[in-house]
Amino acid sequence: MVSLETPVCEFDKPVEDFSLPGIDGKIWTPEIARGERGLLVMFICNHCPYVKSIRERIVRDTRELKEYGVNTVAIMSNDPTEYEEDSFDNMKKIALEFDFPFPYLLDETQQIAKAYGAVCTPDFFGYNDKMQLQYRGRLDESRKETAAANVKRDLFDAMKQVAQTGRGPELQIPSMGCSIKWKNNEQ
Repeated sequence: MVSLETPVCEFDKPVEDFSLPGIDGKIWTPEIARGERGLLVMFICNHCPYVKSIRERIVRDTRELKEYGVNTVAIMSNDPTEYEEDSFDNMKKIALEFDFPFPYLLDETQQIAKAYGAVCTPDFFGYNDKMQLQYRGRLDESRKETAAANVKRDLFDAMKQVAQTGRGPELQIPSMGCSIKWKNNEQ
């Protein structure tokens, strides 16, 4: 397992378009998924210990962000032939088990992860109401283990600010996680 950090936020970069199947049987695009005040696009998976350590917090924060007009989508781009835990059927099981309040989408060709420049799970892309990138940082201090309950909620606070002002914070701490598992060692 390779551990990577996300690059610095490219402020105002337009959202990358996608049309991906969700575990709910629907096809999702940024336009369909967006909220009135923004959209959070997350690259996650089922097997990564970094994601496992924050699943409950992702659910909590994305649920609360809806109250500020920010909707969320999660995209799974790993190669499930190498990681059975990341299969479409297992995506359904995990989403049900953790009651995901957002669409969980499959990027089977991995083209969307490449278009976004996603490097790890979790990797967060926070957009304002104009669908311009304003956040590319971490959820909180959690790594492979869940951080203390009282830590700063970096992602939540940043996206709340985006919802209220249209701009993300200048200071953003990169997310850290497992590398995306590319097919045939591509990328």
